[in-house]
Formats: sequence, structure tokens, C-alpha cells
Amino acid sequence: MAALARGLSRGMALADARAICPDLATRPADLAAEAAALASLRRWAARYAPMVGTDGPDGLIADISGVPHLFGGEADLRDDLQARLERAGLTAVSAIAGTRGAAHALARHGGGIVPDGHLGDGIGSLPITALRVDQETAEALSRVGLSRIADLIPLPRAPLARRFGTGLVLRLDQALGAQSEPVAATAEPPHFGVRMTLPEPIGLQSDVMAGLARLLDRLCHKLALHNMGARRLRLDLRRVDRGTTQVEIGLARPMRDPMRIAALFTKGVDEVDAGFGIDALRLSAPITEPLAPEQVGSHISLHLSEQRGGGPALRHEDALADLLSSLGNRIGFDRVLRLLPADSLIPERSFLLAPAAYSSAEPMPPRGGPNRPITLFPPEPVTEASGHPPRRFRWRRMRFTTHSAKGPERITPDWWLDDPAWRSGLRDYWRIETEQGPRLWLFVTPQDAAGQNWYVQGEFA
Repeated sequence: MAALARGLSRGMALADARAICPDLATRPADLAAEAAALASLRRWAARYAPMVGTDGPDGLIADISGVPHLFGGEADLRDDLQARLERAGLTAVSAIAGTRGAAHALARHGGGIVPDGHLGDGIGSLPITALRVDQETAEALSRVGLSRIADLIPLPRAPLARRFGTGLVLRLDQALGAQSEPVAATAEPPHFGVRMTLPEPIGLQSDVMAGLARLLDRLCHKLALHNMGARRLRLDLRRVDRGTTQVEIGLARPMRDPMRIAALFTKGVDEVDAGFGIDALRLSAPITEPLAPEQVGSHISLHLSEQRGGGPALRHEDALADLLSSLGNRIGFDRVLRLLPADSLIPERSFLLAPAAYSSAEPMPPRGGPNRPITLFPPEPVTEASGHPPRRFRWRRMRFTTHSAKGPERITPDWWLDDPAWRSGLRDYWRIETEQGPRLWLFVTPQDAAGQNWYVQGEFA
């Protein structure tokens, strides 16, 4: 309201706004944070109405039919709402009207209450833009002398629709109650959390794990109903002295298998200080991802395939996910890396390192040409090299004699990248099999001064 009083309006260019208000303070909008705050406020507003929905990016709309008498009337309800918002440090404008369109218009132009049967009088003095019509339509109406809602109310609807579109007539009739516009409450996202209150305090790890197993069964069932899998789980343990302790684990991929998840909690539960006992447990999944049902295998292998311990055998993908989850919870998921293929002929850029828990193992694309070494390292100089390719050379304080050589494979640096390691120019790579056993990947830079500086950059299996 203060900005409107200074002559500022929504959608105005920043340069124009600064010209009107030189001391204007600005900051980038955080749309995600604003949406999260509005969603939180919508849940809070459920104390005033059973159905609360969003009304644009900056407002809420609620159907309070049958509710005002619980607060002593509409005025007392609105006063209670405004007082609570003010105590929370929020500046808001509220309005109560018989239609959604009228409440929307009034809330954005000062607020108030429109008595029943007086919709036209309550919003008639408001500008045309309060009807939620676009700016182009509002300007067209203003050019013919129609600037307020009261100017539109007595006019016949058919000529208005022909000249300015049916959208204007629809919004006008909705605001006046001639067309219904129900409030559609936003569906609440499912909450993945379960709790258990114990009749007697417990303290043994086995007792906590038994309670956790029951909670996991309930939580995983709820996840399955929504085709979701957990990526992070949190176990809150409440002690009898009202203190709490927490055990949190991460998962390398979405999962809802209670037995496999429980195994990851064992170490954390073993380190819990139970104090005088634990009387309540709460298990939640703060981070989830879609996980559609999948066929694990044929029905025969599913029922008969077993490990030595007597449990069902895990697929390779499941066993790998369990290993990544175990390592990630110990050393951090960002430290467990995997190699991903990259589209580059330069040896150092032919792969990417990515966290294994947040990337999928993609098969290496088929690529023709010479084989690459199984081990790659920064170039290491070769000394006492004789011949081309070298018949004898010394590397890592060891002498080698060439048994056979295959090459050269010429690799040219990427001209669009300034890589200091490749400023010497193109390289000729050779695959050298030595009489001592190692099979090495050597290269020489023909463009250097002598043309005889050899380096080892990899080793074949």
C-alpha cells in the first residue's frame, strides 16, 4: 500500500520506479521461497475455513460458509485473522464478500466486508482491473469512459461481450454472483511420517530396532500407496526426560524395503544415549522420489533364490545401492564417486566424476578405434629413451625394453579450449608392450624442439 501511495504499480519497469522513488530499496525475488511461505500460510489459514486455496501468486481464498458464528460474526473473524497475522509480523489485507471475485477485488483495494445483497455497492467504486481482466481490456474500457466496475453493472452483457470479449462478462458476473466460482482447495501433498508412543520406556538397542521395524512397515506401506521411495529417513527418539535424539540416514536411490533400510539404522541406533529410557519414536521421510512398482524377477527366482543366510537374494542393482548407501552414510554421499562417459577424445576429458548416489550408471557408448588404458594418470616423463618408438627407456626408476609397439595414434588438442597441458600441440600415442611385462601408453609431441620427449600416461591391463 505504501508503494501504491508513492505512485508505484505492479509490472512497472525498475528504471521508471527509481525515477519516481529514488530511495527505493530492491532485491531479487525468491519465487520458490515465496511459494513455500504461501503454502505454509495456507495450511495455517485452515483454522478459519475447511477449504482454503491459493488466489494468484500473492493471495489466499477461503470458503467461510457456516464459520463466522464460531468467532462471533464476520467482523470478529476478520479482526482475529488480522490480529494474528500482525503478531506474526505479516502485513496482509483481508476482505469478506459473498463471491470469490468480489473478495479478490476488495482485498486488493483496501479490504473490508461487503454485506449480503450489496455486492454491486461494495465493489462498484473499484477500478476495472479489480475484476481480474487483462490490462489491454481495461485500457480499452477506459478509452470509452468506463473506468469503474459500477460503470459496467447496468450495461447489457451482449454488446460488452461482442466488443470486449466474453472474459470481461464472465469476470463481472462472477463478482456479482450471477456465475458461480467455487473455491477449490489445493490438495495437500502426502506426509510420509509415522509415530509410536510406548507404554513403558525402553533403552536396549534390540528394543529400539524392534520398534523401528514396526514403523518401517507402516511407512513403506504408505510410500507404496503413493508410488514413492525414500531418499532420506529420520528417526526421532524422545526420552522420558523430554530430551530428544535423532538418527538420520541417506539412501543411494529411492527405496521402500523395510529390511534393507533397517540395516542402515543399526550403527546410528547403537550410538544413541537412551538416558532413563525412550518413550516415543517418530520416523519420517523428509526427501522422497517417485518409485514405480517394478518386476524384480520371475516368480520362481523370487521365491526360491536365497543367500547363505537364508534371506532372499538381492539383485545386482540392489546390492550396489546398499553398498553406496552404507558408504555414503559413513563418509558422505558427495565423496562416493563414479565415472561417467564424456564425449571427448582428449584422455583427461574422456570421463566425468559424479556422486554415485545422484547419478545413474550409463553404459559406455560404442566407440571404435584403438583401445584405451585401464589406468590413466598425468603424463610422467621417460628418460634414456632411444629410437622412435623407444626400444629402451627408463620410467619410475625402472628400465624397460620394448617387445612390440603399435601406433601412432595422433590426438589433436581442442582448439576452442586453452588447456595448459596441451599447449605443446598434438600428440602421437603408442601402445608399448615391454619384455618386463607392463603394457604402457606412451606419447611424444612432434612439435617440440627435439621431438624426442616421451611420456607415459597410462597402463593397459
